[in-house]
Amino acid sequence: MTRETIYPPDRGLDHLVLAVDALDAARETYMRLGFTLTPRAEHSWGTANQLVQLEGSFLEVLEVAAPEKLFPHGERSFSFGAFLNDYSKQREGCAMVVFESHDARADRDQFSERGLPDLDPFDFERQAKLPDGSSVRVAFSLAFAPPPETPDAAFFTCQQHAPEYFWKPDYQKHLNGAQTLAEVAMIADDPEMLRPILEKLQIPEAVHTDMDGLTCETMRGRIRVMTPENYRLWYGEDEANNAPDTPHFAAMRIGVADIEATQALLDKRDVTYHWARAGLIVPSISVHGCCLAFAQI
Repeated sequence: MTRETIYPPDRGLDHLVLAVDALDAARETYMRLGFTLTPRAEHSWGTANQLVQLEGSFLEVLEVAAPEKLFPHGERSFSFGAFLNDYSKQREGCAMVVFESHDARADRDQFSERGLPDLDPFDFERQAKLPDGSSVRVAFSLAFAPPPETPDAAFFTCQQHAPEYFWKPDYQKHLNGAQTLAEVAMIADDPEMLRPILEKLQIPEAVHTDMDGLTCETMRGRIRVMTPENYRLWYGEDEANNAPDTPHFAAMRIGVADIEATQALLDKRDVTYHWARAGLIVPSISVHGCCLAFAQI
């Protein structure tokens, strides 16, 4: 059986949307942890971001910068900004998981056929600053699939129309040795309730149950759904006090080239961490609501 018959082609983890209260403060946090960030970018609908680029995936650290520019959800449209604004009023953390796409409209059609929300794709473009200081146009098409069963955890796919301008080696060099987005951890009282959703976002063969909960393998990285008890075993921390009762994203696991070198950097910078099954853990309270695990590749 070929790889293409197991997973939808190239629908790996593309990026995480990490909602923060203040982008400047979050930038300082991620730089202290040894990450390189892209320059600040503004969206026309009121949000602003900076990115941590990894190998084929990235972290989008994002704030609602101009709430007066936000537009509401429509009958057939999903408002990225409105969702993040509602989320940010409750907490900081990982609000969305995004899959890579080569055809957002085909994704939308597939999601609709599988019973996920039938929403119009969203196209946009912005200026991106390159490492040499010049600016280029980058453009994207998004296919949203926000399941009603997970109001605090949205999914969508992202198609890049100018990837040659987006991915830059200078932005992918991190002092902490970060290379890959290996895993996203979700918490749910009943992980099995997420099975139908994940099977529709990927395919049934990509989702399986194990002793720790439910795992969805993708072409790049995985989503692991755990009970609060199993999450505590893997990440060594309890849920935040303001965590929602509904299924939600709680942690990210980053693959590094040399975990001992990563630890040495965190020690040098007096970063608080502990060890658990997922690796070297920087607790969520120190990373704007989303627990961060470093693990040896």
